[in-house]
Amino acid sequence: MPLSLPRSLPRQFHLPLPVSCYPRAILMEQDQSADSGFDFATGIVTSGSAVAPHSGEQAEASAYQADDRMAFNETYWEEKGGNSLRVLVATDCHLGYLEKDEVRGFDSFDTFEEICSLAVKNKVDFLLLCGNLFHENKPSNSTLVKAIEILRRYCMNDCPVQFQVISDQAASLQNRFCQVNYEDPNYKIGLPVFTIHGDQDYPTGTDNLSVNDILTAGNFLNYFGKTDLGCTGVGKVTVYPVVIRKGETYIAMYGLGNIKDGRLKRMLHEPGAVNWMQPEFQDETPSSDWFNILVLHQKRTRGSPGDAISELLLPRFVDMVIWGHEHECLIDPQEVPGMGFHITQPGSSIATSLINTEANPKHALFLEIKGREYRTTKIPLQSVRPFEYAEVVLEDQVDVDPGDEASIHEHLHKVVSNLIDKSREEASSSGSKPKLPLVRIKVHHTGLSTINSKQFGQHYVGKVVNPQDILLLTRSRQRHQTMQESCNISEDLCPNELNQQTVEALIADSNIKPQVLPIDDFNSALHEFVEGDDKRAFHACVQQNIEEAILQEKKSLTRERTSSENLQTDALGVFEKQKRSTTTEEQRALDSDDEPIESSDPEESGGSQQAGKKRRAAPGGGSAAAGARRKTDLAAFQRVPVKEDDAATARKRRPPVAAGRYGAVIRRRMPK
Repeated sequence: MPLSLPRSLPRQFHLPLPVSCYPRAILMEQDQSADSGFDFATGIVTSGSAVAPHSGEQAEASAYQADDRMAFNETYWEEKGGNSLRVLVATDCHLGYLEKDEVRGFDSFDTFEEICSLAVKNKVDFLLLCGNLFHENKPSNSTLVKAIEILRRYCMNDCPVQFQVISDQAASLQNRFCQVNYEDPNYKIGLPVFTIHGDQDYPTGTDNLSVNDILTAGNFLNYFGKTDLGCTGVGKVTVYPVVIRKGETYIAMYGLGNIKDGRLKRMLHEPGAVNWMQPEFQDETPSSDWFNILVLHQKRTRGSPGDAISELLLPRFVDMVIWGHEHECLIDPQEVPGMGFHITQPGSSIATSLINTEANPKHALFLEIKGREYRTTKIPLQSVRPFEYAEVVLEDQVDVDPGDEASIHEHLHKVVSNLIDKSREEASSSGSKPKLPLVRIKVHHTGLSTINSKQFGQHYVGKVVNPQDILLLTRSRQRHQTMQESCNISEDLCPNELNQQTVEALIADSNIKPQVLPIDDFNSALHEFVEGDDKRAFHACVQQNIEEAILQEKKSLTRERTSSENLQTDALGVFEKQKRSTTTEEQRALDSDDEPIESSDPEESGGSQQAGKKRRAAPGGGSAAAGARRKTDLAAFQRVPVKEDDAATARKRRPPVAAGRYGAVIRRRMPK
């Protein structure tokens, strides 16, 4: 039964916690050796090995061991096994990437199945995915079926779930049932999966739905971190955490799905645009004893310094940030100076671009949390297709003759052969199933003969998986700058810079003030139309703006109508009040008695008395005739239209007629 704790409404987190509340991270450096904490044969994280602190933390670790505040051994984590929360973290699985490729079509599914099997073998409490589970927001039926089959095979079983979600699930989980999937009595979920959306599987359309919503409706996922920013302005978002309890360990897991980087950057700079809510529980556990995790999927300044999110913009009260979207594997937690939290970047589980950062070994993150302390173990993924990358500068090669194309080909063939041999040796040493490797060589040349890359790759058909794009030919920067200066090419028209331009930048440069659609909405619709293949993106954007405009117009009309009715009511009240006062004065004047006017002459006295009676008979002064005229019916003064005596008189008054041209009748008035 779920734990029933008294809880109050969430409150907004205004001030950061003191530095003393931040956790002391236990950072493990695991390498692919026999002494590491991961068994390559079984795929299980083992104990009993010597654990070394993370590089750069030796002094801090020694201090912890010296004052006996923390022990870097397995005994600490086994004393209270019921309090340790075990989580397997992966990101950017990109299910369905190159699904129509005969060789690479199953790579993403093989790696995702390995991740799920590692979660079952290590008996983790739940699996955490940090966005881009799917490569597209509208995957094919084949991709969707394969994903459901994997989740059903590893997540649906009778294994008991050892943790409880004690927060308001309706606020933090985006599903109609307002509960985590393992609490549904109609399903048996042994491995819960929590996920946010990324920049590939983001919600779209009028209903703001994605493929994650489909799997959530089928009770396969727990989808959190979904936001609805609307179509006007920068937007506001409130992030509610998923509060998890296991024994005496409390975790507040904040999820923030992908938002356009430029828009989120402006929101983080604007006060009150992003509200981080922290629930309060009325028990003996204060909020300072919770472990706060932030899961987000954005561009990072380290990998994308242009339009990216800086670590300094994140809230200070979090203890760990799990960063998705960046494919480079930087899984060892790194402390951000002055912020008090650590960042781990697991990287993608599949290579989707042939660049040097994708050539690093792929890992999954095994995270253990107890109270305010944690430790990490990186688990290498064995099913990932090997990828070998190298850069060659032909100018620096001694055995290459710039004028001899044969020597250039010979040198490049030697480099490719060495990379293939290296890939085979690594596969045999790790004991994984051998696969055709990906090979990419970036060749820098200046003025040398152009090499046909497709013809060059024909020699490696059946030896590598990408023979058509092994070589990437680029000119050196010095040669490129010389050509630009000679051709007088403006830097503003450079294709690389144009590719990075956004709608906001183009409109800002042209000084255009859009009056129909907001810039952010138009940019989002364009992105969904081009990259998300959403044919109704512009229609949905326009429709939503129209609905909001109609709603605002109705509100303004209602306010105007209300003000007009109030003015009419006030005017009628004033008129009725004046009418009542005028009627009262006239009635008092008519009902007043006549008083005689005194005079020394009897005749004058009598005449004066009669004149006084006449004057008083007319209210407001004036004669009696004037008073009588005031009582006359106004209908008698209405003008009655004059009727003609007979038809003959009417004909006489009409002007004579004369025959006109073409038989027309023209009336002419005769002179008198």
